[in-house]
Amino acid sequence: MPRRSELEQAAANIAAPPRFAESLQRRDIAVIAEVKRRSPSKGWINPGISAGDQAAAYAAGGAAAISVLTEPDHFGGSVDDLLAVRAVVGLPVLKKDFHVDPIQLLEAKAIGASAALLIVRALPQDQLTELVRVAGDLHLEVLLEVRDAEELQRAVDAAAANGAATSIGVNNRNLETLVIDTGRAEELIAGIPARFVAIAESGVSARSDVERAAGARADAVLVGSAVSAAADPSAAVRGLTHVTRHPRGL
Repeated sequence: MPRRSELEQAAANIAAPPRFAESLQRRDIAVIAEVKRRSPSKGWINPGISAGDQAAAYAAGGAAAISVLTEPDHFGGSVDDLLAVRAVVGLPVLKKDFHVDPIQLLEAKAIGASAALLIVRALPQDQLTELVRVAGDLHLEVLLEVRDAEELQRAVDAAAANGAATSIGVNNRNLETLVIDTGRAEELIAGIPARFVAIAESGVSARSDVERAAGARADAVLVGSAVSAAADPSAAVRGLTHVTRHPRGL
């Protein structure tokens, strides 16, 4: 990772990226398509994937935003992947990694990410709140990922004093067992305040899954393995679009 001074200079000079949450607020369920080479649950998905080419295909298929896994050890990603995506598409880009230190958020800003992931389960409350604050100072949006009602309340509390936390995602996958419970998003999304974009994560591979998320009043879905493994990623994304969204009224 570059030195802090280099990252600060890059972050100060970079043009403002497209707004992440704003791009997901549309008539239909927004599709966040992910560049994903491998995962702990599936192993290698598409080891030879070109991040830039894949993102361009997703954009052509109607994706509202691109998620890029930059974690190298478990997901085979890198910061270079995000840079490649940023260079070829004009869509918002989510930096998806295990962010635990403010300098990682500074890096996200410096390389042109619109938003960064914070996994609520992985962070004590004071650290979570501090990272949300740092992101706000950087004008970097945050996607807060939760798994249960307690984590959802922690996410809302951490976001209360800062507008950086624009989105809350419900991960259907248990990160300890790697088992997917597709009912988890349905259980929690209705309770996400309307000021946040609500995203259903994991277990989305078919149009029926997007329709189920719409029924749960999600605003968007994040799709990784299904579109990364597809022979025609544009068609794979296109098949998930144009599902009517049903906004929450909380």
